[in-house]
Amino acid sequence: MNPTLRQMRALVALAKTGSFTLAAEYLHVTQAALSGLIKELELTLGVRVVDRSTRRIALTEVGRELTPLFSKMIDDLDGALLDIASQTRLKKGVVRIAAPQLMSCTLLPQVIAAYRTVYPEIQVRLVDCAVENVTARVFSGEVDCGIGPERDPAAQIEAAVLFEMPFVLVFPQQHPLEQRERLTWSDLAAYPFISLQGQFTERLLSDMHHALREVPLNPVNEVTFMTTALAMVSAGLGVTVCLPYAEPLVRLHQLHMRQLHEPELTRRFFVYTRDKRSLSPAAASFMAFLFKFVESHDWNIPVAANHTPALAAGGDVAP
Repeated sequence: MNPTLRQMRALVALAKTGSFTLAAEYLHVTQAALSGLIKELELTLGVRVVDRSTRRIALTEVGRELTPLFSKMIDDLDGALLDIASQTRLKKGVVRIAAPQLMSCTLLPQVIAAYRTVYPEIQVRLVDCAVENVTARVFSGEVDCGIGPERDPAAQIEAAVLFEMPFVLVFPQQHPLEQRERLTWSDLAAYPFISLQGQFTERLLSDMHHALREVPLNPVNEVTFMTTALAMVSAGLGVTVCLPYAEPLVRLHQLHMRQLHEPELTRRFFVYTRDKRSLSPAAASFMAFLFKFVESHDWNIPVAANHTPALAAGGDVAP
């Protein structure tokens, strides 16, 4: 005993209008088609739902009991289908993103603001967290996608290259390095270097060419967050290195940012998603927008142009 949706709609329309003629017009079908649907429903149920006469129609007791149930089922279904249609047309939806602290206060707010001008009714929720927690939040389903530096492959996590950037040196205004046309990693040895904790310094040294391994890149201070390092540079306590996407924060501290050479060191950042799990239309739309956004920046190095994959190994440069 499985009434069809068309049969249920026919009974509800008949109950609302009290007329085969009006109900048929409401459903945009012929009276014969409507009458056929009611008869099919009665055959399916094994009981009459409508009493017919030459002057009027009336629902039977079964018809009166079924009408509110059918009406609610139809309303719920129509509401769900309308919601899905709105999401597909990007008229509504929620996107949840996890990203490291520095990216969350520099690049991503710009991306989100630009995206909202195109899709104002899509909510984008940013989860700022430690770089080590990005993929964990993706795996748990807390977020739709995560953005972070390259990491060892993780089970059930897919990674797509978002961008590759060169390292830049950050120093205060009127610093001696400002007068040099070209800055190299060797230039850092003459000034107090403020580093990040963890694998920051180790990865930098391991990425350098063999000829430069003896450069005394010894931090005078190791801090947890790049925001702290930039504040210390602003106070004249030394220099630091970061990635170009941190430019808004560098400008905020009124510091200078210049690319470092010899060697040309870079870092790759990835978009992480859950393996074999489809993204919502809103999340897929935001990801496509994000990739287009970073392509427009001159600091993004095309992946095909990278001839030294070892130099692009991930690090804790931008937690």
